[in-house]
Amino acid sequence: MREPTVSSLMTREVITADVESTFKDVVQLLEDNGISAVPVLDGGYPVGVVSEADLLPKEEFRGGTADAPGLFAGRDAKHRWDKVSGLTARDVMTSPVRKVSPGAGASAAARELAEAGVRRLFVMDDDGALVGVLSRRDLLKLYLRDDDDLRTTIRDEVFGRTLWVDPDTVDVVVTDGVVSLQGRLERQSEIDIADHLVRSLPGVVDLQNRLRPVWNDTVHPRQTEIFG
Repeated sequence: MREPTVSSLMTREVITADVESTFKDVVQLLEDNGISAVPVLDGGYPVGVVSEADLLPKEEFRGGTADAPGLFAGRDAKHRWDKVSGLTARDVMTSPVRKVSPGAGASAAARELAEAGVRRLFVMDDDGALVGVLSRRDLLKLYLRDDDDLRTTIRDEVFGRTLWVDPDTVDVVVTDGVVSLQGRLERQSEIDIADHLVRSLPGVVDLQNRLRPVWNDTVHPRQTEIFG
């Protein structure tokens, strides 16, 4: 069972700015569209991103009339000061663009968002063209999956097609994304596989696995003699 790809989750209609867009035009874009950042294009290709954080230094330092960061100020403060005199998107944007491939898995995208500490990734094809944007919210929508749909997938895909187990021998209950499994399978290894597959399904919040094996094929007979 394949996990969802970035292409299946991303927002395809992306609001963009040009490198020569004025400071005020960028602010207006964010306001009009209810977004917090916009990719900056140069010749149709993303070269940076302007976020609310990139625009605020102009107010933070009162257009350059406030004192500049001191000699021992952190790098971040000095970086913000550099944006104070910016007049265009090119002047204030952050580069490079945090990007992801349309074919990347949802888990890889979530890891990139977490490790980079950003709210969104811009989706770019092999030629570097912008084809979409993937936000944290897009990924979290996976957990809005209908309980009945999730239960059907577990019964038919996990037990029926993957493990070749009669789904009627397993009691599957899904409540608010929390899955409960009860019943008996022939081998412990089947239970371990089922546990892994169910936990990795998009939309599963947690798993309460109460399946029991007829026999434990994961323990070597010698181990049973020593530790049993």
